[in-house]
Amino acid sequence: MAETSDKWENAVDTTRPSIARAYDVVLRGKDNFEVDRAFVREIVKVIPEIYDVATYNRQMLGRGVRFLIDQGIRQFLDLGSGLPTVENTHQVAQRANPESRVVYVDNDPMVLAHGRALLAADERTAVVTSDLRDPAAILGDKAVEGFLDLDQPVGVMLVGILHHLHDSEDPRGIVEAYMDAVPSGSYLFITHFCASSQESREAEEKYLALLGTGRFRSVAEITAFFDGFELVDPGVVPLPLWRPESAVPGELTVGQRLMFGGIARKA
Repeated sequence: MAETSDKWENAVDTTRPSIARAYDVVLRGKDNFEVDRAFVREIVKVIPEIYDVATYNRQMLGRGVRFLIDQGIRQFLDLGSGLPTVENTHQVAQRANPESRVVYVDNDPMVLAHGRALLAADERTAVVTSDLRDPAAILGDKAVEGFLDLDQPVGVMLVGILHHLHDSEDPRGIVEAYMDAVPSGSYLFITHFCASSQESREAEEKYLALLGTGRFRSVAEITAFFDGFELVDPGVVPLPLWRPESAVPGELTVGQRLMFGGIARKA
């Protein structure tokens, strides 16, 4: 396993919730603090299904990675990856093709600490502790530049993270910077909170007030991240509807419509 640490090594802040740890809570993990659990309890008041939403997102990650492997992708840049849990990107990818290489990027120092333990014996997986809002720094990091072959197609993954970028931080420009760095035949994989109901708008208020981030964008806004790329069927849809592997109810719940996602190819 490759890794970077620098200033992030001892930077765990237990006084306020973090994105990675809050996601760990809803995935029923153990790598979180009371401040993270308190935040999730507030979200549950608005979206009782929030634990299920995390499961839908994790299932989408698995289906999406398997799809990319089927398209010949053998290397993945997983941005805003969160804390290691079950069915991580490298596990899904390497089960389908053992030669797959994965770089995880997250700015939570706990991701590095736990990544060390999980990936210690995995030479095809790297962890980079850095902020995805700085594409130049990440793409120039030795743990990325020397690990992924950016002359070959890459699966660029922004699964459950772009909604934590404010409009003022130019999330579209950030997506374009990563996609500009990878060649034709690469893929962009996004899942995102969607302003699909009154409950979602109330949840956005809580995210912004308590976590400081969490933009629930419209379907049109989410779809715009894929402009210039070739969306694969079925386009940008609620997560349970993206190439489901089992039956899906005819009418989706608020939780099932809380996140939308899609995958597109760079021509």
